[in-house]
Amino acid sequence: MSFLHKAWPAMATRSTRPMSRAKADTLLLLLACGLVLAPHALHLPIWITGICLAMMVWRGWITFRGNRMPPRWLLLPIAVLAMGGVYFTFKTFFGQEAGVAMLVLLLTFKLLEMHASRDLFVVVFLSFFLLLTTFFYSQTIATALLMIAAVITMLTAQLSFQYTDAVPPLRKRLRLGATIFALAVPLTVVLFVLFPRIQGPLWGMPADANAGRSGLSDNMSPGNIAKLALSQDVAFRVKFIDAVPENSKLYWRGIVLDQYDGRTWTKRPSRNQANPQIMWTPRGTPVRYQVTQEPNMRRWLFALELPEAAPQLQNNRTGITPDIQLISERPISSRIRYDVTSYLDYDLQPNETRASLQEWLELPASYNPNTLTFAAELRKQTDDDLTAVNSVLKFFRQEKFSYTLQPPLLGRNGIDEFLFSTRAGFCEHYAGAFVVMMRAMDIPARVVTGYQGGQMNPVDGFMTVRQADAHAWAEVWLANRGWVRVDPTAAVAPERIERNSNSSTTPAFGGLINMNIGPDSWLRKIRFSWDAVNNGWNQWVLNYTPDRQKSLLQSLGFGNIDWRTMTALMFAIGSVLTLLIAFPLLANRKKIDPLDAAYAKLSKQMAQHGYPRQAHEGPRSYSVRLLNSASRLTQEQKHAIKNFLIIYEAARYRPLEKSALPDVLSKLTSLLKKSR
Repeated sequence: MSFLHKAWPAMATRSTRPMSRAKADTLLLLLACGLVLAPHALHLPIWITGICLAMMVWRGWITFRGNRMPPRWLLLPIAVLAMGGVYFTFKTFFGQEAGVAMLVLLLTFKLLEMHASRDLFVVVFLSFFLLLTTFFYSQTIATALLMIAAVITMLTAQLSFQYTDAVPPLRKRLRLGATIFALAVPLTVVLFVLFPRIQGPLWGMPADANAGRSGLSDNMSPGNIAKLALSQDVAFRVKFIDAVPENSKLYWRGIVLDQYDGRTWTKRPSRNQANPQIMWTPRGTPVRYQVTQEPNMRRWLFALELPEAAPQLQNNRTGITPDIQLISERPISSRIRYDVTSYLDYDLQPNETRASLQEWLELPASYNPNTLTFAAELRKQTDDDLTAVNSVLKFFRQEKFSYTLQPPLLGRNGIDEFLFSTRAGFCEHYAGAFVVMMRAMDIPARVVTGYQGGQMNPVDGFMTVRQADAHAWAEVWLANRGWVRVDPTAAVAPERIERNSNSSTTPAFGGLINMNIGPDSWLRKIRFSWDAVNNGWNQWVLNYTPDRQKSLLQSLGFGNIDWRTMTALMFAIGSVLTLLIAFPLLANRKKIDPLDAAYAKLSKQMAQHGYPRQAHEGPRSYSVRLLNSASRLTQEQKHAIKNFLIIYEAARYRPLEKSALPDVLSKLTSLLKKSR
């Protein structure tokens, strides 16, 4: 007990003692480096993240304890092993992933080898470069905000090491760092808007560019669309030029499936060929709109049924197939924007021959015998194809079918089990079963997958279609009418069509919590506002393509501008902005007294000799110390320094006529030369 009483005062004194400036500045630098490295932790191999974390903790411990830096003979083997691990993991030292991994490791190792000011600049500039590599992974608003915070913190840390006398409080240093960042923003905006842009990213796509890859696939089996029902990922956004159609008419056509093997619907590869000769007759008023589609690494595009023609894409040819699929020559690997005109009322291929429709009647042998028998019985009770279609829809409405996101598993004869046993399913169950029954009744039919509905954002006027809006429906061919859309899901759950599945609830925490959002709730308004901000970021920042740049400049009256004119305009506006920013700073710059400037030069010279002036020392006490203890200085230098400080002290602390100032400055300059 007596030991604790004796030790406690010493511990308390140590804990309340103010932290030294060197420690505080180093810890601020470590914080800035932590902000730079944090986004990489989610994308690098776990062993690299572990080593970096260990190095950062080690450096922090050295700073707190005031220990010496580790010797090179200890750091060098660790660095060599780490580089070997990089090669073992990536099989190369080159490329994006291996390069970023090495830069991350180099930064953390350099923090343990800081011995001079040049090492600080290496750490700072390496950190700024690593900030750019963060955008390889993500280019969202949250990432940009984190990088802004990292830049301001790194600037503050760099400034902290530059002060030679009293250091301002951390709040003022942060304010100065933020001010420096803000001064660079106008010029950055000019460079972003006017710098001649190239098609596609400079160093490849960010990792989140293919976020839409989890969307619709080119096949359909029970459950694969239901898996998307809770996904709030955006499939595409739509800006309507004409009036927005009612929700029940918003069928965004995607993939047409024709082959069925007893469980999975697929499409023939031959149906990926575009054919401009399509027989169809539009009716009514067209609807014009613009689609901003997220990348999905697939070749298909989405449009309301029925698009007038294939949209035009930059450097990627598009076409429309005979079964009305919009396809591109290459997969959609980046966010794209295209204009479409659709007719919601039409007659599609009404004059097809029976021979050309045979492939839409094919069914696999030895599957679903009960369904085939039931379809044959219904067919005997009907006089024409339209009556047969209505009889199947009536069967869905009158029997106890349910619409659910968690349907039971089905066996080999899945259609039989669904129609006569489980009677619970999602849209793919109803669409698939309906098409099988149609074909069993000798009525050509096919499955269409895409999206249904959408949510209009009143803040920016864009309709957002999410993966949760994925849907499957059917098309049947009727004489004199052609292909007609039939949605059997509407017979069971009409509310799914009248009000899309994404309009009333918002899954949170991975779908564990379902937050009911009223039409006027504050949560709904916040969500719409945030979606509008994200959409604006996507439209004007991430999707600022060469075409977008040209149209913006043309709207400002520059006409058909080329890259030379654009570069000259960029330099002209950038120069004007630089002058506007620099002039107030130079005009308000604190004027340095010429006597103080000469004194500062002497202090700097002596600091280079190893005799820096202390903050508490005046000219006389500084002179005494230099003359008595500066063994590296010659007698001539000491004599010059003594005379310099005598003249400076007399000029500074006694009244001095303005006419005498030039003569005094001349003497001080001469003595400065002798003291070197």
